Amino acid sequence: MGRVRALYDRWAIAFNRTRVAPGRTVANPRPDGGLELPWRHRWDHLPKRSAGFGYSDQDYRRARERAEQVAALTLGPTLWRRAQREGFLDLPSARYSGITYRLRVGQRIEVLAGPGVRPPWRHPYLCINPSYPLPEAEFFAHLYLYVRDREDEVIRVAAPQPWDQALGRTF
Repeated sequence: MGRVRALYDRWAIAFNRTRVAPGRTVANPRPDGGLELPWRHRWDHLPKRSAGFGYSDQDYRRARERAEQVAALTLGPTLWRRAQREGFLDLPSARYSGITYRLRVGQRIEVLAGPGVRPPWRHPYLCINPSYPLPEAEFFAHLYLYVRDREDEVIRVAAPQPWDQALGRTF
């Protein structure tokens, strides 16, 4: 029985389960109190534009402040200030000549075609949501890097949409 319980405890830690067994707890092996592993959870049950149940106004404020720091460090202060000032950053496509991706914080990617250029999609917006809830500024920085460095992956996963709207899993 001791071996089974030890295996179960290791499974619970590996899969980030908080309840190991009724009445039992497992010591956290991480010295910082725990590493967030959001990709190991399902997020379909959450309301849109939410980080999850139990998030306080202070939690949202802190998360958004950290996200602004992440965005500034990822993009560099000049690009981040431009994105905040203008409300978007334009990235030319490396794959399609004459196509520009307009990235906006918290919104879908807008696909802009130059004069005389036929867009690669029927619809002018590409929808990509994060797998788990993230602050808008942080996801914007991730998206910038993906469009710049891994455009083929963006093209593979993006859903062309006829209208613009706020992203569902950002807050």
